[in-house]
Amino acid sequence: KQPELMMETEIQTLGEPGFAGDDHVLPFEVDNLDVRGRTVQLGPMLDAILARHAYPDPVARLLAEAVALTVLLGTSLKFEGKLIIQTKGDGPVDLLVADFTTPGDLRAYARFDAERLEAAQAAGATGPAQLLGNGVLAFTIDQGEYMQRYQGIVEMKGETLEAMAETYFRQSEQIPTLVRLAVAELFDRDEDGKPRHSWRAGGIVVQFLPQSPERMRRPDLPGGDAPQGVEDLVHADDDSWAEARALVGTVEPGELTDPDVGAERLLYRLFHERGARVYPPVPVADRCSCSKERLGEVLNGFSAEEIAESIEDGEITVQCEFCSTSYRFDPSEFGG
Repeated sequence: KQPELMMETEIQTLGEPGFAGDDHVLPFEVDNLDVRGRTVQLGPMLDAILARHAYPDPVARLLAEAVALTVLLGTSLKFEGKLIIQTKGDGPVDLLVADFTTPGDLRAYARFDAERLEAAQAAGATGPAQLLGNGVLAFTIDQGEYMQRYQGIVEMKGETLEAMAETYFRQSEQIPTLVRLAVAELFDRDEDGKPRHSWRAGGIVVQFLPQSPERMRRPDLPGGDAPQGVEDLVHADDDSWAEARALVGTVEPGELTDPDVGAERLLYRLFHERGARVYPPVPVADRCSCSKERLGEVLNGFSAEEIAESIEDGEITVQCEFCSTSYRFDPSEFGG
């Protein structure tokens, strides 16, 4: 089989960029290396999410990475449901949450302590591990009302969100996985020539999924569920996975975010000697799932005392933390 870049079953011009474009996740596989993956470049969707809350730069970068990771994984769901990725720690940024609903709706939010963040910035302690602190990274899959939720939780060990995510896959999913994430600020001019600032993010997830299960054996993490002593064994990497890791390791952050590179061009540069098949891109959108009806159901569960405490200027106002939409209610609607 000749190395090539293919869209569905049709061979495309090698290295031709621009098929997927911004805010589309591009699935791919490289049969000759037994790997599958997804890559994305986020533009207007991400910029809208971050601009809505005017996050400080370090917080915006963290949340942007979480958004990129969530859409990469969420678009792989084969059922109607949700993927929620959430961090909870004791750092200045104590909460990140990105909520993906199939087929392509995303909302995200970050909570931080302004004073502690300012102190961290003054001290130059703005790495992801420093901002998030000690805590957990949770992956929650919700398949709907009549199905049990699945949740995988790992400690936030590692200097980057990439490393934390790879730990999750190694410990909870036991699938060899590489994650690369990048965030950039774009400075250009609008149609009137005025300076303009926007956020971009990109990412790629690559997983080793050979047909032969024994080729996937990996050392377990300490404290994992392997038999005693097995976690200390060191297994040599499969040659195909070692090659895939080496290739993905050459990716520069700018390649993941540069709109002139594009997803297809990146995949061609990485895998043209091995051949990559790409599938139809999946669009993702900034779309919140909140509604007045849902919030009304929550308020219906409040006691009379809680309802009374929520009244201000004769009404109850609830603001969605994700999209900042405000909903107003007449207190008489709720019996308590």
